[in-house]
Amino acid sequence: MDEGVVIIGAGPVGAALARALRGRSVALLARARHAPRPPASGSFDSRVYALTPGNVAFLESIGAWRAIPESRRTPVRAMQVAGDDGASRIEFDAYRAGVPALAWIVEDAVLQDALWQGLEATVAEPEEIRFSEKSVTVRSRDGGSLEARLVVGADGADSLVRRAAGIATKESDYGQAAVVANFRAEKTHRGTAFQWFRGGAVLALLPLPEDQVSMVWSLPAAEAKRVLQLAPDALCREVELASRGAVGRLELPAAPRSYPLRRLSARQLVAPRAALVGDAAHVIHPLAGQGLNLGLQDVRELAAILAGCDERGDPGDLRLLRRYERARAEPILAMNIAVDGLFTLFKGESRTLARLRNAGLNLVDRVPVLKNMLIRQAMN
Repeated sequence: MDEGVVIIGAGPVGAALARALRGRSVALLARARHAPRPPASGSFDSRVYALTPGNVAFLESIGAWRAIPESRRTPVRAMQVAGDDGASRIEFDAYRAGVPALAWIVEDAVLQDALWQGLEATVAEPEEIRFSEKSVTVRSRDGGSLEARLVVGADGADSLVRRAAGIATKESDYGQAAVVANFRAEKTHRGTAFQWFRGGAVLALLPLPEDQVSMVWSLPAAEAKRVLQLAPDALCREVELASRGAVGRLELPAAPRSYPLRRLSARQLVAPRAALVGDAAHVIHPLAGQGLNLGLQDVRELAAILAGCDERGDPGDLRLLRRYERARAEPILAMNIAVDGLFTLFKGESRTLARLRNAGLNLVDRVPVLKNMLIRQAMN
């Protein structure tokens, strides 16, 4: 089969790109035929995303946002970030910033189900990618093959596309794991997202419908293992203590999950007839909740550039692809610096560093212009 573009990886980033390029000669290569179905009413996927308004607008433009039931998307009206001294904090408020919402919380399974509606994908396990001057050939384990002018790697941190294109990476281990779980909360969250920095550990409680909250707790690996092994009641009590009772007593309806945290940065985003998007290009710490947002911003930029290439043009032309790389270089670098800077700042144990970071939170909280600037920057 010959295509203009073949996308490998059909998670949220790959599926979003396929939708954005509909109407062109595009093939989506997936490992599974369907996205995971949304959980039943009253239960929620433990993996959730905080989508920026800019990315929500993009999902609207490709017809995916309207496919998400209103009952499964939660606006973040406010955000409270607390330091590790128990008193320092910064608060963001959508109303005061003059925006409808700071972000929208959506479950992974619900988002994928919406993105897959109307999509057709070739189900296969890619095994080999070969590049030539004018085309790229993707061979799968079942013996099938696809030939295209451009291959896009949306295939995650262990990207086959990235390796086949010879793109090097810079990788490091944060030495942490994220524990994720959903809770029923005694107190209403009122659309507020909470976050606590505690000596390297980062606890976030994100609002879900029906006064449930989704937890992402980034902990040193050994501590994450201990927390994961706690009995449900014991875990609830520990999270209540760490969250300072922000949403009252907690109940755990389903077992928590955990995954290791690492940082990855591709040395380049493109190569002849290849481009990387999402986790194939960059993986960052979840403390800012920006992993998928960065990936969707990649999609937006790449789709816009490819839209300028008509069907007779060559979407794998390296000069064209480098426009995408240049456009994404600064935003990705800025996010990496910000996230790694926050991680380093709050991981430090010296009293001087503790006073500095907590004073910084209080200072920013007292300067409305600076807070609004941060909000606007985070809404892309």
